[in-house]
Amino acid sequence: MDTPSAMDSIAVFRILHVLGILLLTGFTFAAFADQSRTRRRTLLIVSGTSSLIAMISGFGLSGILKIGFPLWIVVKIVCWLGLSALAGISYRKPGCFNLWTCLTVALLVLALIMVYIQPFSSGFEGP
Repeated sequence: MDTPSAMDSIAVFRILHVLGILLLTGFTFAAFADQSRTRRRTLLIVSGTSSLIAMISGFGLSGILKIGFPLWIVVKIVCWLGLSALAGISYRKPGCFNLWTCLTVALLVLALIMVYIQPFSSGFEGP
């Protein structure tokens, strides 16, 4: 059997990264919508696991692509931390649905701007 090439590894890490972020976002919004105690544990476990997948695959991509640690990655890490915390915070302050929703969308848009525009980089390095 052939060993996986670097391009195969990049594709796997990208898929895992996007999947982790999609799941994290979906389960974060699910936590906002379902404030019952019965599903709280499940929602928090799945959002935490997806957050971990997104973080590990993101650092894996950074290592494989050898892009170092530019400022746009630092901003994405801050966005990831904020998004990761929001599902749990929503259970502590359930009356702030609109605030949590706007904050989630803002963090996601900022992270997307960082990866696609990379405003602090000298050139485009690709998503």
